[in-house]
Amino acid sequence: MTFKIAVEKREVGNSAALRQEGSIPGVVYGPKQEAISLKLNKVEFEKLLHEAGESSIVNLEGLGEEMEVLIQDVAFNAERGGVEHVDFYAIERGKELTTNVALHFEGEAPVTKSGATVTKVLYEIEVTCRPSVLPSQIVVDQATLVDEDSVITVGDLDIPEGVKIDLEDDVVVASVAAAREEEPETVPESEESGEGTEAGATEESGEETNETEGE
Repeated sequence: MTFKIAVEKREVGNSAALRQEGSIPGVVYGPKQEAISLKLNKVEFEKLLHEAGESSIVNLEGLGEEMEVLIQDVAFNAERGGVEHVDFYAIERGKELTTNVALHFEGEAPVTKSGATVTKVLYEIEVTCRPSVLPSQIVVDQATLVDEDSVITVGDLDIPEGVKIDLEDDVVVASVAAAREEEPETVPESEESGEGTEAGATEESGEETNETEGE
């Protein structure tokens, strides 16, 4: 799937005004690309980010020729919410690139029906490949987690042809944590000792009363 977004060159220093008009500032740079300050529509970019994520190639339109980029970094505003700045990384056509690709966990792990839980060790993985074969995500099938000894390793992943991963096959992606057994309830020592003292005091009181009556 091809992702595109329109951008414009901007003058540095007017970020607040851009945000008020519904735009956000950005920048594009790369090994062979001089940094260019940009502005783009906030709503359109947030929609793109949701659909493409940070592992898909995006074409920037509006800079003369279309430019292939990756979404390198996104800054969010904690108070107002939403994106407030974005960095794009310009890709060199025909050359391999190295970037992180998200792992997408699919399916239900049968072992969870017994109360066990799935522990996800990795959430993304670094890959090296040509831009044309860069996957937007790598699927992890949880259906293979059938018992407490099951694990999913890097060697189990379905890696597209032309994509290289610099990790050993036995590196764990997900494992299983056994269900916790409920411990029986125990009576606190203070309560046990309290009950004994109260009972002892009652017996002693009764003995004293009997003695007094006898006299």
